[in-house]
Amino acid sequence: MSDTNRQINPAPFILPGALSLLLALWAGLGRLPIVLPVGMDLALLHGPLMVGGFLGTVISVERASAIGKGWAWAAPGLTSLGTVAMLAGMLLADSGWLQALKAGGALFMLGGLFYTAVFGVIVKRQPTLFNLVMVGGAVFFVLGNLMLATGRPVFQVVPLWAAFLVLTITGERLELNRLLAPKTGDRALFFVALLLLVVGAGVGQAAPSTGSLLWGAGLMVMAVWLVWRDIARKTVKLPGVTRYTAVCLLSGYLWLFISGGLNVGYPATMAGPTYDAVWHSLFVGFVLTMIFGHAPIIIPALTGVLVTFRSVFYLPLVMLHISLLMRLHGDLSGTLLMRSWGGVLNTVAVLVFLIVLVTSLKRLKRRSIPGAAA
Repeated sequence: MSDTNRQINPAPFILPGALSLLLALWAGLGRLPIVLPVGMDLALLHGPLMVGGFLGTVISVERASAIGKGWAWAAPGLTSLGTVAMLAGMLLADSGWLQALKAGGALFMLGGLFYTAVFGVIVKRQPTLFNLVMVGGAVFFVLGNLMLATGRPVFQVVPLWAAFLVLTITGERLELNRLLAPKTGDRALFFVALLLLVVGAGVGQAAPSTGSLLWGAGLMVMAVWLVWRDIARKTVKLPGVTRYTAVCLLSGYLWLFISGGLNVGYPATMAGPTYDAVWHSLFVGFVLTMIFGHAPIIIPALTGVLVTFRSVFYLPLVMLHISLLMRLHGDLSGTLLMRSWGGVLNTVAVLVFLIVLVTSLKRLKRRSIPGAAA
């Protein structure tokens, strides 16, 4: 990491992302069939705040920190401003949530363009498969937020956001698994999964049912490939944080497979309980589990703050999986109370994880620490 880049403190960018997460969690409670003091306008911002405000910000912070270029920090800066614009638009504009979505979407899109430019530099330095996969994720982030900024309904944007996250996480796992060099057959299966995902996300805009079937098949194939090739199958036998991270990865891949199956079984869902099941199995089961697993490794690298691993980290992970099972059971069986409690406990699991994480932080004397395989 360059000396110039070390002078940039990531905290001013991480904190707005954390605020977006908390607001998104609160907004998500308003989408459940329970009575809570959550304004409907805020509830409609749940997805954009979670993907654009939180995930878009923290992911771009990670890449801006790695690239060593001051302009790269415009990406998390703009996505952070997107959260502010959404809240301001919701409170001040006559049209409320619609103007909020457009304003936030425009800034998320601009942040995405800088994020994509960051990968342009990365690919120039290192033109590898894993970087190209993450470039594809960045492009989907831009396209999804462009649609949001132009007033397209959120349910049409969600598949593009999902493609952003699945390709980004897959690319990162490819990067971290370079020690397990893929064989020819492995590469073929990976490219089949990648093709299904990219075509499914794109075709779904014009032909939702066909897109869902292709996308779902791609998720299932990718999940199988990741379990087959990820080093987590080996590191799960090791103690401490290495085993914890591996457990998160392997359980996350299971949810990726389940989400794929739900997309195939319930294609082109645009609202209602099955829509909730299809997308929360991915965003909660897969994406949040990946965050749980990588946070103890990423935070020290970005901030110079050590995360002291404790067995209590498994508590929010177990809570997340059990509550998501409850939620999906409620969705698919029509049991609204079970769905509501599952959704509430999803939020509680995330909050417990944040508490465990914060109480495990310890300042390091040096900014960087040796990396660890996960």
